[in-house]
Amino acid sequence: MPYVVTENCIKCKYTDCVEVCPVDCFYEGENMLVIHPDECIDCGVCEPECPANAISPDTEKGLEKWLKLNADMAKIWPNISHKKPQPEDAKEFDGKPGKFDAYFSPEPGEGD
Repeated sequence: MPYVVTENCIKCKYTDCVEVCPVDCFYEGENMLVIHPDECIDCGVCEPECPANAISPDTEKGLEKWLKLNADMAKIWPNISHKKPQPEDAKEFDGKPGKFDAYFSPEPGEGD
């Protein structure tokens, strides 16, 4: 039962969560992070660290799209295990609806 990164991470991309992850299961895209479901040990330490509340347990209803996206992107994006500065406009996008359709990028981030 892994945790999953959801829509509110898009364009916010806070990395507080990666710093506390004991198994380094976060992967970085151009404008969001994902969790590799086969690497996550379900410890939950990442969830309260996310300033955008963009991490949820996979037991919540309605996360099927996000579970698939996390699994798919974790296979092609680079691993990230160190905190980086968030985008300058992160607060502007925090809580904004419709971010997936408007802003999601399948391009990889820099990773570590």
